[in-house]
Amino acid sequence: MNLRKRTKGSVEVHTSALNDIMFFLMLFFLLASAVVNPTVVKLLLPQSSSGQQSTAKKAVTVTIDENLKYFVEKKPVSIEELQPTLEAYQKLAPDMTILLYVSRNVTYQDGFVVNDIANKLKLKLVVAVEPKK
Repeated sequence: MNLRKRTKGSVEVHTSALNDIMFFLMLFFLLASAVVNPTVVKLLLPQSSSGQQSTAKKAVTVTIDENLKYFVEKKPVSIEELQPTLEAYQKLAPDMTILLYVSRNVTYQDGFVVNDIANKLKLKLVVAVEPKK
């Protein structure tokens, strides 16, 4: 009878090559996310103390710049074309949400034009804000 203890070999996994690959992937995604900009129209957004933004899966962005130019999904539209354009988007996604980007210099009345249209179409409206620094 063999009573000697068997020595078990140790198992090692060398991950030094995987560390390099993970570093390059992290660097790639970090640079790619810095390049992507959700809005092309440059605005100074109002500030919020909570700093949180809610987003919906089916959202349409409406932007009002300081010159009172309206943009739907980065395409310029006139104020008269705004409701028919949003109705066309609503036909594609009935439960969509409007993300409203309004410049700081725009009056409340001009922002509430989009709010009135959203209420007529029974759509949700979210106003984009910039977190306080």
